[in-house]
Amino acid sequence: MTKRMNEEYKKRGKHILFSVVFLVLGFILAFSYKTVGKNVEKDPLTSASLLDEAKYREELILQQEQNRELSNEISVKQEEIRTFERSFSDMEDDHVDLVQQATDLRLLLGIVPASGSGIKVTLMDAEYDPVEQNPNDYIVHESHVFRVINELRISGAQGVSINGQRINAGSYIKCTGPVITVDGKTFPAPFVIEAIGESEVLEEALHLKGGVVDGLVLDNIVVSTEQVKKIELSALGDER
Repeated sequence: MTKRMNEEYKKRGKHILFSVVFLVLGFILAFSYKTVGKNVEKDPLTSASLLDEAKYREELILQQEQNRELSNEISVKQEEIRTFERSFSDMEDDHVDLVQQATDLRLLLGIVPASGSGIKVTLMDAEYDPVEQNPNDYIVHESHVFRVINELRISGAQGVSINGQRINAGSYIKCTGPVITVDGKTFPAPFVIEAIGESEVLEEALHLKGGVVDGLVLDNIVVSTEQVKKIELSALGDER
């Protein structure tokens, strides 16, 4: 009797043990399924987030590349602008130089009036005895006038006149006795040559040792020079 009861207790114990084991296994399986299910539910969202992140990263990289290209293009355009500005500046300087050259040429040709500081050179015949001396050795000749004019032009004179008659490179000058003819107009002595330019430079050029003034004195010509603050020269054809 007792033995039989013990065997029944053992059987019941095994059933209880198996029930507990199966219960625990069921609980574990249920928990695992629930956890796995949650993870499966989360996976689509995670995948979508990763895709969005990758997309944004590619767009950012593309935008950065476009920015670099634009930056390079801006640098090229800026260099082109600087080159154009330098070229324009050079052209502007050339234009100013050409305008100045044209102005200087008009002044030298005498086709426009001129005014400014300069120098006045007066040439006079020297005193002589017509009985004992040759008068031609004591009067002003065209060669004397040309010496003065050429030296003034070389020294930078912008405009020259003789006794108010504007002259240019093609002017005709002829000495006839005590008078001088300039482009068909006759003027008596003294002969006053006026030139516009840097007065100190012009005067120093004439008074160089062995220069124009010294040569004129050796030719018995009375020479005087004077720096003038303002000289006004009429254009060719407008002389009084």
